[in-house]
Amino acid sequence: MPIADKMVKMVEAASTIRKMFEEGIRMREKFGADNVYDFSLGNPDVPPPAAVQDTLMDLINDNSISHGYMPNPGFAHVRQAVADYLNKEFTVGLTPDLVVMTAGAAGALNDCLRALVNPGEELLTPAPYFVGYNQYAFVAGATLVTAPTRPDFHLDLNAIQAAITPKTRVVLINSPNNPTGAVYSMEELDGLGRVLEAASKKFDKRIYLISDEPYRKIAYDVDVPCIFDVYDHTIVLTSYSKELSLAGERIGYLAIHPKAEDAALIAGAAGVANTMMYVNAPAMFQHVVGRLQGITVDIGIYRRRRDLFCQGLKEAGYEFDVPDGAFYLFPKSPIENDVEFVNILKEQNILAVPGTGFGGPGHFRLSYAVPDKTIAGSFAGFKKAMDSLR
Repeated sequence: MPIADKMVKMVEAASTIRKMFEEGIRMREKFGADNVYDFSLGNPDVPPPAAVQDTLMDLINDNSISHGYMPNPGFAHVRQAVADYLNKEFTVGLTPDLVVMTAGAAGALNDCLRALVNPGEELLTPAPYFVGYNQYAFVAGATLVTAPTRPDFHLDLNAIQAAITPKTRVVLINSPNNPTGAVYSMEELDGLGRVLEAASKKFDKRIYLISDEPYRKIAYDVDVPCIFDVYDHTIVLTSYSKELSLAGERIGYLAIHPKAEDAALIAGAAGVANTMMYVNAPAMFQHVVGRLQGITVDIGIYRRRRDLFCQGLKEAGYEFDVPDGAFYLFPKSPIENDVEFVNILKEQNILAVPGTGFGGPGHFRLSYAVPDKTIAGSFAGFKKAMDSLR
C-alpha cells in the first residue's frame, strides 16, 4: 500500500464532495456550462462587499503594514478588533488574549481539538453534520460520535445526553447548519448547556462545547443566539469565507469564553497548535478583516435563491424543510438509497451530494451558492428525475 493504512478510508470519505465538483468540470466541458447544474460545493459566489477591495488597496499602498511573522495567535490589533466587535454584539467581556486568528474555521477547529482532546477521547456532534468533522477528529486522534437530531434537524437533547460517555471531551455544534440549514433556538441551546453541565459533574470531567459558526451572518428572519450565553465552557469559531465571500483566503478565528475552565491554557495551546499546522493565519487578510468587523455580503441574494429553489422543488414534488440559514437545502430522497438517487439526478446533468456522507442517509444536499439561472434551469431535470420513479 503506497499510503498509510489509516489514510485509506479518510481519502475515500473525503472525496465525495470533491468528486462531484470535479465531475462538474468534466460535464461542463462535455455538455456546455449552461447545460450542467452543479449544486455540489458550498463555494460562495456572491461578490465580496466593496469594502473588501477598498481595504485591500489601502493596505497594499500602506508601507507601514507588516507582512512578517507575528505572535502565534495573530496580530494583537486584529485580535483586539475581534474582541471589541464580539463584546459589542454579545457583551461577553472577551479579551484579545482569548482570540486566536486562524486559517479559516477548519484551522480554528483543528487548533481547538489539538488543544483539548487526548487520543482516544470522543468528539460528539449531532447528525447530519459537516463531512469535514470526520477528518478533524481523525487528525486529533479523537473518535467521532454522533447523536441523531429531531425530524426537523433540531437538537434532540435526550439523544445527546444518552451519547455522552466518560470519554466525551468535546460536543461540537454547527448553527446555522451545514448541510440542513437549521438554526438552533435559544431554548434548545439552553437545554444543551444544562445537559453538558450535568454530564461534566457526572463524569467529573469538563466537557467543552465548540460552536462552529461560519454561517452565523447568513440567516433568514431568525435570530442566531449567542452560544456564550448558555454555557461558560464554550469556544466559538468562525471564518470569513461565507460572510465576506473569502473562502479561498483562509481567514477566521476562535474565541474562548472568559469564564471557561482553563481558558488561558486553551488559548495558549491553540496558539501553539497554529504553529504546528500552518505557522500563522495569513498576514494580509488578518489586516483586512481587522478593519471589516460586522461587514457582510448581501444576504438578500441567498434569500432570493433559497425561495426560488424551494418553490421549484416543491412544484416538482420534493419534500424538505425550508432552511433558516446557510445556503443549503437538504431534501428527502424519493427513494431510500440517496446515493442511487444522486446518480439518477446526474443523468439530468444535476450534481448533488448524497446525505449519507453527512450522516443523513435518505437525503441529499444542494448548495444554492450558485447563479439564479442555474437554479431555474435545473427544475425540468429535477421533475424528470422524480417522474422517472413513478
